[in-house]
Amino acid sequence: MQVVAKSKYIRMSSRKLRLVADSIRHLPPQEALVVLEAMNKRAAEPLADTLKQALGNAVNNFKLNKENLVIKEIQIGEGPVFKRWRAAARGRAHQILKRTSHITVILEEGHGTKS
Repeated sequence: MQVVAKSKYIRMSSRKLRLVADSIRHLPPQEALVVLEAMNKRAAEPLADTLKQALGNAVNNFKLNKENLVIKEIQIGEGPVFKRWRAAARGRAHQILKRTSHITVILEEGHGTKS
């Protein structure tokens, strides 16, 4: 059974989020949370929140055991881009792109960790 959690419109570029997501992609969810809490990146916070949301969905909605869950997939997609303008020299304007991202975490029941 697959458990899905999504966070949308995160005000951070998907490139920064993917850098952190790649470091936890093949870890068990409990270990991934420990790594994210210790990581010194701003992108770790929304990823940890989404992973906690997926774990909560699995336990509360589907009555699954936390120890038997594995991360099947973490997707970081691009969201809409806010376009802003900044004044530049000689009466010109330069464009600023404020990027957003969507995070999708998919957990499934698997082998779990070795006990």
